[in-house]
Amino acid sequence: MTQISQLRRGSGSPIVLVHGLGSRRQVFDPIVDRLAAQHEVIAIDLPGFGDSPALDTVRPGPRGYAAWLTQWLADNDIRHPHVAGSSMGGGIALELGRAGVASGVSAFSPVGFYGRVGRRWTQTMLTGMRGAARVAGPALGRLVEHPAGRVALLSSMFGHPVQVDPDAARADLAGLAGATSFEAARDDFGNYVLDPGDDRGMLGEIPVTIAWGTRDIVLIHRPQSARARAVLPFARHVDLPGCGHLPFSDDPDACARIVLEGIS
Repeated sequence: MTQISQLRRGSGSPIVLVHGLGSRRQVFDPIVDRLAAQHEVIAIDLPGFGDSPALDTVRPGPRGYAAWLTQWLADNDIRHPHVAGSSMGGGIALELGRAGVASGVSAFSPVGFYGRVGRRWTQTMLTGMRGAARVAGPALGRLVEHPAGRVALLSSMFGHPVQVDPDAARADLAGLAGATSFEAARDDFGNYVLDPGDDRGMLGEIPVTIAWGTRDIVLIHRPQSARARAVLPFARHVDLPGCGHLPFSDDPDACARIVLEGIS
């Protein structure tokens, strides 16, 4: 069996953490201990990201990864977890909720609520960041040592880039550069658009929270959070003031609280 990179910590009812495009499981490090004080936390690298190899049997993208994760959870005897996802991982979490695999969902800036222009903006921005990380990796790694460098490099992803640990920033950039399933997952965004008339499945029967950083310029906060409210009116919708696309280091207390409240 292919070894999937994962972290498991704590005990109690399970919380599964799912990262986004070009990211890795460590994006959740700022909130893991807060969640693990009450629950078992499982954070994974999706196939083709982080330290997990790509799998020929998996179609990268929200629905393809949701199908793979459904089987992975069953194989690892993880039953009815609360699933918290970031960006593409938010879309995966919503699909697991729709299918009845998740007992609850916390989606942070989830994909699927863009229009054509918004989708292309997201794809172009992330592709540009990946290109820069691949071409100028060592130079960027040195730049993040300095607060001004982190502001210059990371402001598109974080509301408070100075708070990002330099070692984590270097590892994140390396993970983005080395993600072998990046292009396939990015291109699949064109097949993943959520509309008000879609089948809700079990989403209307479980706790669902959609959280959005007000400084998110990757999946732009104002129009996309508004569309999320229209598509999922039964969900709890939360704005994270001052937070960016990846809010976990911007405000770890608020992010952990959102997940825990979604369970309780």
